[in-house]
Amino acid sequence: MSDVVISGLGLLTPFGRGVGTYWRRLLAGHSALAPARRFAAGPYRGEPIGEVPEAPEPGPGASGSHQQAYASAAVEDALRAARLPRVPDDALVILVGQSPLPAAGSPLDSPLDAEEREFLGPGATGLLAHGRAVHLTHACASALFAVAFAREALRAGAAPLAVVAGATALNHYEYASMDVVRALDRAAARPFDTAREGISLGEGGGALVLEPAGRARARGLEPDVVVAGTGCRVAAGKPVASDGGSVADCLREALDEARTDRLDYVHAHATGTPQGDTAELQAVEAVAGEHAWEGLPVSSHKGAIGHLLHISGAAGVAAAAMALRTGVAPPTAGLRTPEETRRVRLPMTPLEIPGASVAAVNSFGFGGNNATVILRRA
Repeated sequence: MSDVVISGLGLLTPFGRGVGTYWRRLLAGHSALAPARRFAAGPYRGEPIGEVPEAPEPGPGASGSHQQAYASAAVEDALRAARLPRVPDDALVILVGQSPLPAAGSPLDSPLDAEEREFLGPGATGLLAHGRAVHLTHACASALFAVAFAREALRAGAAPLAVVAGATALNHYEYASMDVVRALDRAAARPFDTAREGISLGEGGGALVLEPAGRARARGLEPDVVVAGTGCRVAAGKPVASDGGSVADCLREALDEARTDRLDYVHAHATGTPQGDTAELQAVEAVAGEHAWEGLPVSSHKGAIGHLLHISGAAGVAAAAMALRTGVAPPTAGLRTPEETRRVRLPMTPLEIPGASVAAVNSFGFGGNNATVILRRA
């Protein structure tokens, strides 16, 4: 079958709505992390967070939440980019994040039920109110696990098109859970910086449309980003923070599946935690050494918009796709004193990568959830 391509991307982040807005500000090294304007929670002590500006509200008379509105906005943009008025009836819809319990006796692969439509909010009417739905929850690696799942389903002919969608909104429960494990930085997150102390939480929504390249071209699109390979591992029993061996294995597996020994850019998971960032750097350095790569650019968006938890992989995919399209690697916002590296380069300003054709996206989560996606220029 033809390559599986990303024909539509939608994002709502603390930078605002749209992939273009996100990319321009990411490339400029801006940070949206600041003290809360709306958010309030018992453990919150005024540290920088990433709030969506002018958060879209659920429709009039609707009981939906900000999370639903964020997801709907991202889906709408992704469908528009893919030139789709709605999700086809036979499409696969993959919802990422905390999943509701299915009704007794209901199959995993079934039409969207009332609870799932409620999750998506009123904006889903006519957009995601079609197709067959599954939920995927792999902590902060959920979005990349969903991309891998979608790619396999499309390659197997189980669906003609897939939509990955999800959102996160700042809330007391998730904030308290990160506070109690001392994962939060009281200053803004500084991935890869020697003075980093933890993460900053953010919010937003993300959506991707994936399909065979031939199907996209039949609608007049010229898809330019291929999902060339994936690597997913659940390293149960490993430490809560990123495990370097599992991270390296995911990258190797994804490169092998993509049938490439080339890599021009890595968009890292790097949240700003001391152990996690180090483990990821060591893993990328190890794989770079195996391939004799020198000066491999590695950066993260977490210092710019914060950690969007289970949907953060969508922001990573968007950054990697734009890096391939523009031939520029974005800097890591907040990075002032980078960790020492041998084969990896940690840009603090935009870095030209002319002729770039292959990029990796990493996502890792609690419970040993690890995933890497390899993107290739079509």
